[in-house]
Amino acid sequence: MESLYPTTKTFSLKNYGINNAKMRYQLSPEQLEKEVLEKGQGKVTKSGALAINTGEFTGRSPMDRFIVKDQITEDKVWWGNINIPFEQDAFDKLYDKVTSYLSDKEVFVRDSYACADPEYRLNIRVINEHPWSNMFAYNMFLRPEEDELASFDPDWIIVNAPGFMADPAVDGTRQHNFAILNFSKKIALIGGTGYTGEIKKGIFSALNFILPVERNCLPMHCSANEGADGNTSLFFGLSGTGKTTLSTDPDRQLIGDDEHAWTEENTVFNFEGGCYAKVIDLSAENEPEIYGAIKKGALLENVIIKDNGEVDYADTSITQNTRVSYPIHHIENIKVPSRGKTVTNIFFLTADAFGVLPPISKLTKEQASYHFISGYTAKVAGTEAGINEPKPSFSACFGAPFMPLHPKEYGDMLMEKIEKTGANVWLVNTGWTGGSYGTGSRMKLKYTRAMINAALNGELADATFTKDPYFDLAVPEECPNVPSEILNPRNTWTDKEKYDQKAQELLNSFKENFKKFE
Repeated sequence: MESLYPTTKTFSLKNYGINNAKMRYQLSPEQLEKEVLEKGQGKVTKSGALAINTGEFTGRSPMDRFIVKDQITEDKVWWGNINIPFEQDAFDKLYDKVTSYLSDKEVFVRDSYACADPEYRLNIRVINEHPWSNMFAYNMFLRPEEDELASFDPDWIIVNAPGFMADPAVDGTRQHNFAILNFSKKIALIGGTGYTGEIKKGIFSALNFILPVERNCLPMHCSANEGADGNTSLFFGLSGTGKTTLSTDPDRQLIGDDEHAWTEENTVFNFEGGCYAKVIDLSAENEPEIYGAIKKGALLENVIIKDNGEVDYADTSITQNTRVSYPIHHIENIKVPSRGKTVTNIFFLTADAFGVLPPISKLTKEQASYHFISGYTAKVAGTEAGINEPKPSFSACFGAPFMPLHPKEYGDMLMEKIEKTGANVWLVNTGWTGGSYGTGSRMKLKYTRAMINAALNGELADATFTKDPYFDLAVPEECPNVPSEILNPRNTWTDKEKYDQKAQELLNSFKENFKKFE
């Protein structure tokens, strides 16, 4: 087996069933970029970032995500249309097909790890068909030091073959693409899709099982940052709610933008070594930190590049789910290492397509439990295959697609931690105001930032709160640097009766959704 750019590490891919492959091991971002350009798989933009196209899939495909049903998972996983069971024998046969497909090919191999706390570290070996997928793995996972590689022993492996197409009739998949977790063999098997998000979400899903079951540690689909006072804030929310944007704050150190855990010792740590941000309508004015991070070493996905090499961030002709991955050190103001403690504020972010939830409200402990289990937002077009326009959606724990256990298990752990720490919990609507989607307008980012800053620095502690008549939420009457009239959503609607109708409609949706948890 030929290994180009060798390091002191030597091993054989035959152990994984991949024979006669040309292995590119632990290539640097510069070497990977060179490979991408030589293969005609990408372009360098004016900012120096590499831009690629992920092909047929520009978002996750939730109905094609499976978990192998075995002795480890059978009685613990919450089986259903989110956690879809896959037969052990079918996995073995499909795995052999994928590794046979990768045999005799050039493959890109990377040793990395997840979890910034050494006590919880998970070593990962990533085997990619494409160099840009391997560059994504470099950006998003934590990067071992050179001297760690000689003794590196992977806990999990990811086998990623976008060019392999499954045969559903033979292989047991729904269609030609798949992302399958096998907890007994500790393998994430991904094929038929080039969307890089499947790589990181595979390991996130694995940790969402491993940490609570084996370590009594709460995994969270949230971003986190730390203030000068050492206090940590958590931002929960699904794609498009502003999780990455709002946690990237020049006045606070970023711990991480998407995946964290809250330990028994009341510390928080990042799973990842990078950020994966949406770039639709990105501007230097609104999101200077993210905009500035898109430089050499960053990997843009499915964007349109102008003739002069600039990216047209407003162009959604490929997808609305345009993305960039970059190592976390591309952000200047980061916490090193990516760990925090003393959680004092928790924000549940929702992009309310109905336009009826207040832009900020304070939750009681019981309301926090209710809204965490509900996980309301609007699915934004392009984030998932088959979603062509935004629609209201509920995703338990603000991350149901990645949660193998029953939502109540995560909810109970979170409530226990809120009780223990006395953290404030806020519901923040980053969605629509003045009307529903299509009539109203998106909440201005500067107002959302001002409301979050007021919550963080204690300015809302002494505010006068009024009760929202539909959702019983405590809404501040005033907030520094925010027009008071937008704090009460009903005030922003011209047609008050229409507001009442939509508010009641959404409230009914909440009640209907929650029945399955009662």
